[in-house]
Amino acid sequence: MKGRVIVLGQYQGREAAALIVDGQLQDLLVDPGAATGFVPGAILRGVLDRQMKGQGGAFVKLPDGKKGFLRETKGLAPGQPVIVQVSGFAEPGKALPVTTRMLLKGRLAIVTPSAPGLNISRRIRDAEDRARLEALAATGMRGSEFGLILRSAAASADNAEIVAEIARIRELAEVIVTDLSGGPELLLDAASPHEEAARDWSDPAPDEIAEGDDAFAHHGVEDMIDTLRGPAVKLPGGANMTIEPTRALIAIDVNTGPDTSPAASLKANIAAARDLPRQLRLRGLGGQVTVDFAPMPKRDRATLDQQLRVAFKGEAAETSLAGWTPLGNFELQRKRDRLPLTLLLGDSGA
Repeated sequence: MKGRVIVLGQYQGREAAALIVDGQLQDLLVDPGAATGFVPGAILRGVLDRQMKGQGGAFVKLPDGKKGFLRETKGLAPGQPVIVQVSGFAEPGKALPVTTRMLLKGRLAIVTPSAPGLNISRRIRDAEDRARLEALAATGMRGSEFGLILRSAAASADNAEIVAEIARIRELAEVIVTDLSGGPELLLDAASPHEEAARDWSDPAPDEIAEGDDAFAHHGVEDMIDTLRGPAVKLPGGANMTIEPTRALIAIDVNTGPDTSPAASLKANIAAARDLPRQLRLRGLGGQVTVDFAPMPKRDRATLDQQLRVAFKGEAAETSLAGWTPLGNFELQRKRDRLPLTLLLGDSGA
């Protein structure tokens, strides 16, 4: 299967979307269901609760008796209503991470109520396109204190479509940020998997969009998901890595397999580094990640560092590459922007 394919279907009776590139699963979205509560992207009116000075933030009372944890509390007082957006998932029993730095996303534009300024995607390099889009952005946001980001898909969109989307999202943002009357309430739900796929996977344009209840089975997505249920990941040349979440961190071990050549370790480690962002993304894993790469000379670490930087460049989830520990492991921190796949699918041991 060559090309870029977006599959919109059902998985285990829930709405789901998959992105396949050249026959390999690159991204997966599954409706988590009502049991998980509010998901990242949802915008809520909450009420600020007590300050937690030692933790650098405050709890927020959310709808349905749930709690959020907000770090941006400057100028806010307990009992004050506040508009927040869910920014990630929380472990069972913990408060949801929320932020006042909202992003209202469309396929072409993103309105940022708390971050003024007009910005054009860096991926748009043509001078004429940038000039055209800058003019449209300035016109569309005239008189507003909100910020705007025009996404890379805007380069191939016509002016009327861009103007209409800016106006729609700006109006929605203006309504939301002023809706401070009343108790905790859901103001805008997060996008569904199909909506999110149409919004975020359309650039570059897909070669095919497959839809239907049997689309996942027809395109082999169900089999691809099955390979993510276990910890083992096959790598080129017979190498492998094992990904095992614990309560404290994500532990990853890289092995060379049957290859005993002098370059076996570096080859296995490079293969693991290239596939690591995809594996973490598909498995919904975040937090502290510790990688025990296959033993190799210290002089090869610079090569592996470069491969890791390239691999994680452009990842949607914020990732910090912390580097090597004294014991020779590599550490990184990835934002928990998704529910772990094992928990989402109800697998044992999640």
